[in-house]
Amino acid sequence: MAVVTETPEPPDATGPVRVAGPVRRRRPAAAPPTEGPLVDTYGRVHTDLRISVTDRCNFRCVYCMPEEGVPFLPRADLLTFEEITRVVTVAHRLGVRSVRFTGGEPLVRRDLAELVAMVADVGFDDVALTTNGTGLAALAPRLAAAGLRRVNVSCDSLRPERYARIRRRGDLATVLAAMDAAEAAGLEPLKVNVVAIAGVNDDEIEDFGAFARRTGREVRFIEFMPLDAPGSWRRDQVVPASDVLARLDARWPLKVVADSGDPAPAERYRFRDGGGTIGVVASVTRPFCGTCNRLRLTADGAVRNCLFSDAERSLRDLMRSGAGDDELETALRRAVWDKLPGHGINDPGFLRPVRSMSMIGG
Repeated sequence: MAVVTETPEPPDATGPVRVAGPVRRRRPAAAPPTEGPLVDTYGRVHTDLRISVTDRCNFRCVYCMPEEGVPFLPRADLLTFEEITRVVTVAHRLGVRSVRFTGGEPLVRRDLAELVAMVADVGFDDVALTTNGTGLAALAPRLAAAGLRRVNVSCDSLRPERYARIRRRGDLATVLAAMDAAEAAGLEPLKVNVVAIAGVNDDEIEDFGAFARRTGREVRFIEFMPLDAPGSWRRDQVVPASDVLARLDARWPLKVVADSGDPAPAERYRFRDGGGTIGVVASVTRPFCGTCNRLRLTADGAVRNCLFSDAERSLRDLMRSGAGDDELETALRRAVWDKLPGHGINDPGFLRPVRSMSMIGG
């Protein structure tokens, strides 16, 4: 298939290292720079911050959380809106230009529109949200008025019964209506996230392609990652992005969307007949670690430089012990400086992170 390449791009002599083989740590300098942007020892500049506002969720998706017995953080452990705004203000000063609210399910955090307004006022180029959509229809106008620019809505099946089995709670009709409401409120472009799992929903790839063409929404197929709380992930459950693209291309020929230099995780493709776009996030089979520009802030205030790293620095504890903004800046710089070249999923010695996706924030 013409649109797919399995060969990693060669390293750019002046840019960040693209990691295709085993992850090996090289000894960094003693300390990160004290001026300039948030850069790591591999030349990656970090300009994107994912903010988890809660570890709670009103769904129990099979690829994320167990159906019962989920422990949640005490509310006192969560960052307050003021603490989140303080962190993002420091991050903005260090060159972060885009933020995304995540969870858990971010819309279960009370008064989220108030936080969106506080963060948007800092002056970011992009303020986005990832949601399961159940509360979105009612909140979309308020979120847009507060400064939210766009949303990604998770939807793993277009068949009501299967959707209910995967999500265990909620219903498909509510989520589809939420997409319409979000677009009506101006939260565009709206993207639809699909976690493709072999034997579960991989027979709907063409259905989602047709959905993208019919609605104009970009559907993003995400490879199933070892971040589920039950720890039941298996490699044979991963639907490779190359398979997704081959199937769609066979039905509707695709062409690569020209690289704009955006380090976003999705590889984007356009239907050659102009019928819309799709994306693939190939975290497992084609890691994009070499261009990663993301940091994550957990709901309890830990800064993480990678979804798959257990290395954390608690900004909450710093703030609550009276630390100044200069100390927050140092902690952010240190977190970025310590980032490994890649996540190591495909290494023999890979260890799953202790926290699952809902605890980290996607």
